[in-house]
Amino acid sequence: MREFWETALLGPLESLGKKILALLPNVLAMGIILTVGLVAAWAAGYLVERVLRVIGLDHFCDRVGVNAALARGGVKTDPSRLVGRAAYWTVALFATVAALGALNLQPINQFARSFLAYLPHLFAAALILGAGYLLSNFVSQAVLITAVNAGLPPARLLAACSRWGVQVIAVAMALEQLGIAKTVVVVGFGIVLGGIVLAAAIAFGLGAKDLAKDFLERRLSGRPDRRAPDDLRHM
Repeated sequence: MREFWETALLGPLESLGKKILALLPNVLAMGIILTVGLVAAWAAGYLVERVLRVIGLDHFCDRVGVNAALARGGVKTDPSRLVGRAAYWTVALFATVAALGALNLQPINQFARSFLAYLPHLFAAALILGAGYLLSNFVSQAVLITAVNAGLPPARLLAACSRWGVQVIAVAMALEQLGIAKTVVVVGFGIVLGGIVLAAAIAFGLGAKDLAKDFLERRLSGRPDRRAPDDLRHM
């Protein structure tokens, strides 16, 4: 009976203890790598933020309208601090993956390799979304100013359609970069973009109907075009 208990209980416990003891150096290495990596991440984020503040990134972004675009999106942090945080989390992610790799466990190593291979796609998608958001605001403002100067009534609707169109394109490109449901993304992108273009065309048509009516009345009645001199109109 005693031999049975020794074989059934003590044997597995002894084997587990040996595995834990063999894993302790790897756990210690993981802790050291993670600690050093987090300190390096904090230092990298701090240095990047300080350097960007010294060279005047915040002032430049405020002058070109980036700060205003971020504020409209609910982001109240300075661009220098945002880039510093991005640097911190980038180094911290690499440090975490390296620390997990120190355990030398096959499933964790496989996950770390897959994550590192996928990480560039995540960064590219984030950059595409950020650039698309800023570009959409710029395009929207340009369309709004142009439509107001042209006297089109649905100026705000045209500006909103242009903004959403650019953002939809950015989201589709980001999802394409991530490799998420490519067929669904392409079909959905076509439907949404087509709807935005149709809405913009209808809005433009409704806004320009008075201009078209006036143009046709002048042509049919033979009245001269008051907006252009006779010498230019007959050229």
